[in-house]
Amino acid sequence: MRQSVLISFLLVLVSFVWAGSFIVVDSVTKNGMNPVDLGFLRFLVATPLMVLLVLVQRKKLAVPLKELPWVIVLGLTGVTFLYVFQFIGISLTTASTSAVLINTNVIFIAILSWFFLHEHLTRHRVAGIALSFVGVVIVLYSKVSPEEFSLSNMFVVGCILMLLSALCWAIYSLVGKRLLNTYDPFVITTYAFVLGSILYVPLVISHIGGVVVNTTPVQWLAVLYLALTCSIFGYLGWYYALKHSEASKAAVFLNLIPLFAITMSFLLGESLTVFFFVGASLIIYGVYLAQRNNSKM
Repeated sequence: MRQSVLISFLLVLVSFVWAGSFIVVDSVTKNGMNPVDLGFLRFLVATPLMVLLVLVQRKKLAVPLKELPWVIVLGLTGVTFLYVFQFIGISLTTASTSAVLINTNVIFIAILSWFFLHEHLTRHRVAGIALSFVGVVIVLYSKVSPEEFSLSNMFVVGCILMLLSALCWAIYSLVGKRLLNTYDPFVITTYAFVLGSILYVPLVISHIGGVVVNTTPVQWLAVLYLALTCSIFGYLGWYYALKHSEASKAAVFLNLIPLFAITMSFLLGESLTVFFFVGASLIIYGVYLAQRNNSKM
């Protein structure tokens, strides 16, 4: 019972920390920092620390060469593309909107699992996918009128990028699930961090030296928050919880992320409409339904 409470508290804390990342990224990027550069600096700090943690634990680092393509996919979808799409998306939308939309990764996981792994779509999952889709549309229209809805509208582009980021996390999760059946989760995550950071370099190599030199103390605090709390503490806490509890039960706590982010945004003065809350509620409830492991109804 005591361990169950500890795990629940840890998952709430991880969700709170991850929710805070949307607030931090939104604030820093809207105050002049390039979102792509911010993502790279995050892993410039986090990746060496992750490597150090694995080495200290003396974990077996060898992974067969045949797995290299899959590990590259992990790096691209779990680091490079994930955070390029996500941080640009946050900079073009709002912290609350982006936190709600990223939660659709569960919906993408359900769809991809059905399409590629032939997992059965229960009524709950179908209902969850449908409700979340309706919720996404409502969230979009809570900020953009039908007349303004076009690909030339930066808010719409930002929302699309957030959905692409959610899709990246879904792919990362499914590929990771295959590898985690055989290999240590910390080792696989570290490989994803290292390769994802390397694949990130071409996007910033022409100017990253100037970025490192000219980053302000406040911006470095944001980088440290993202690297130390979101990447290191968040990943370690998440995997510890997964090791000591059922994955389906742990995943439910991730629904707290948009709730925390919405609350923080509201307290910081963001204006939220009734339509936004309706759409967000549909997405969160739809994700909850999609996560339920009920048998066919």
